[in-house]
Amino acid sequence: MHEDSDLYRAAELYYIQGATMEAVAERFNVSRSTVSRMLQAARERGIVRITLSAPVDTRSELVRSLLKSFGVTAYLAAAPATASNTKRLEAAARHAAVLIHDWFTDGMTMAVAWGTTTSAVAAALQPKLTRDATVVQMNGAVSARSAQLNASPGLLPRMAASFDAALIQFPAPAFFDDERTRELMWQESTVRRVLAVRAEADLAVFSVGAFQGPSPSEVYSGGYLTEDAFREFAAHRVVGDVCTVFLREDGSYADIGLNRRASGPTPQELKQIPRRLCVVSGDHKVPGLLAALRAGVITDLVLDDGTARTLMRHLSRGTSSAVPPGGA
Repeated sequence: MHEDSDLYRAAELYYIQGATMEAVAERFNVSRSTVSRMLQAARERGIVRITLSAPVDTRSELVRSLLKSFGVTAYLAAAPATASNTKRLEAAARHAAVLIHDWFTDGMTMAVAWGTTTSAVAAALQPKLTRDATVVQMNGAVSARSAQLNASPGLLPRMAASFDAALIQFPAPAFFDDERTRELMWQESTVRRVLAVRAEADLAVFSVGAFQGPSPSEVYSGGYLTEDAFREFAAHRVVGDVCTVFLREDGSYADIGLNRRASGPTPQELKQIPRRLCVVSGDHKVPGLLAALRAGVITDLVLDDGTARTLMRHLSRGTSSAVPPGGA
């Protein structure tokens, strides 16, 4: 076991001074393989922190189309055409984690919506020390119909720990039984504090929920919704959700009754956050993604290659003509 001071010196020689592994090995009188293990240990202990700045692929037709039609900056995460859904999600999560690592810094507040995708992003984050930073839970997660008290356990603590940031959790159900109950709870001081921090966030991180396809999103499969809710989705032609607020294909949402009982921010509220990163992986999420684009809630979008190809097919068929955002 090497001391941290030795790991630091080896890393400084290799990464800063440009010494070869052989030269570092000679300095410490160890083998080249030992140096490799020392550098790995330095990364694991946070002595070495490697950062990447994800570029925008301006050659991509999809990237140009999203910027022109919706004002959205898109980032494509490389994944082989034969990659499984899990591998595609991991690729998108890693790419999003790099962006968040680059963007989130001292004094900032990041609002996070829980879910399978954002959990994958949290797992991919590399440690970064910040000062006076805050992570706030964007929507409630308690379900009266599930033994699970909180969705995506560990997601918010992991996000906060990655940046040594303060954590503010949202002590509310994902959906209220009665919209009047939500109105009353919104007057409670503890809830008002969460809502105030959420409203002042600098960065929002979320995905798009889908209740169809091979892997329904957690909000649809985790016992949060009743059969009546699914019947309401059918009646209103709901295609997905953002932060537990349900959207039609055209991005509208205001007259969907269940949204008045949801704990998450409406698209209009979400749009007050300056930078809004949406991470999407899965062809079945594309209809919901199009709705989110039309609702105007996304400023930055991370997609794996496969999902990008599916979105491009929808765009080329003319099903994505931009609708003036407003969520009426």
